[in-house]
Amino acid sequence: MVQIVASDLTSLLTEIRSCQLCKDSIPEPRPVLRASASAKILVIGQAPGTKVHASGIPWDDASGKRLRAWMGIDDEAFYDESRIAIVPMGLCYPGKGKSGDLPPRPECAPAWHRAVFSFLPNIQCTLLIGQYAQNYYLESKHKSLTDRVRDWKKFAADRFVLPHPSPRNQLWLRKNPWFETETVPALQQAIKAIL
Repeated sequence: MVQIVASDLTSLLTEIRSCQLCKDSIPEPRPVLRASASAKILVIGQAPGTKVHASGIPWDDASGKRLRAWMGIDDEAFYDESRIAIVPMGLCYPGKGKSGDLPPRPECAPAWHRAVFSFLPNIQCTLLIGQYAQNYYLESKHKSLTDRVRDWKKFAADRFVLPHPSPRNQLWLRKNPWFETETVPALQQAIKAIL
């Protein structure tokens, strides 16, 4: 476990960006996150993919493009860290697995999330994207991601539970058309009201 010495968010982000906690487990540590004390929306996804790892820009890929469409905002609004904080479950690219990227490293959220979130007093809505964020942050009796996302109204006061916007989730989206006809418009309305 890391010992956090930062007394403000800027120092903490610098400390996180030099983190080597999982250096023996992944190809190359490069934490990717954005945050500002004034942010009103918090995006918690899985972990950076290869493109994001290379660019250092969170959600800088096809998944990010779809996420911004779901939120109803453009790149400028999404990447304005004074409005939107982006803190994934795993801060670094975890490496390649048999059928895609490996899961987020389990060290990141316990090591860093609480400290980062303590400097984000203005968050009005958190987007929990994918099963890793939902399993970590929801005390839900639902066993599947689909059930959690289907019950979005139970969380929507201050959270939205979303599937991962990856192009690999086309089948899920086709099987669950209610997501784009019910959940996405509500998400866009909430985002617009907050921003």
